[in-house]
Amino acid sequence: MNTTPTGIVFGRADASESTEPLERPTAKPTPQQRERAMRLAGAAHDRKALDLVVLDAREVSSFADTFVLATGTSNRHARAVADAVREAAQANDETPIGTEGYDEGRWILLDFGDTIIHIFTRDVREYYDLERLWSDAPLLDLGLADDAKGASGAAGG
Repeated sequence: MNTTPTGIVFGRADASESTEPLERPTAKPTPQQRERAMRLAGAAHDRKALDLVVLDAREVSSFADTFVLATGTSNRHARAVADAVREAAQANDETPIGTEGYDEGRWILLDFGDTIIHIFTRDVREYYDLERLWSDAPLLDLGLADDAKGASGAAGG
């Protein structure tokens, strides 16, 4: 487990901790949330992102309504997924407020205001484990095909 200078704890307390998907309720998004999340997560899915998870963050976050988590198989693949998400947004005249981590490609964050997209390489996603950090946020069922699930079988897709 790692602690930042501000005392925030990241990572798992015990490396042997179960990696089974968290059991959580599913939430019904507003039509606008569902449309945007579906479009952006769908773009990641089309670019073969793995382990897609969409969280309804309205009750647990003051800065976003929806988090989309996805895994790329490599830094290059993560950047390709981010490019696909940006293209899908631009098709609707949307641009991210901010983008972080694109050059390195290990954890790319695309901030669309109410929707935050996180695209990780597998090792970074496992290390930071945002699904556990935001474990109180219900999953949004976007009805994407199960082939977006990776070998870990994470819930979502």
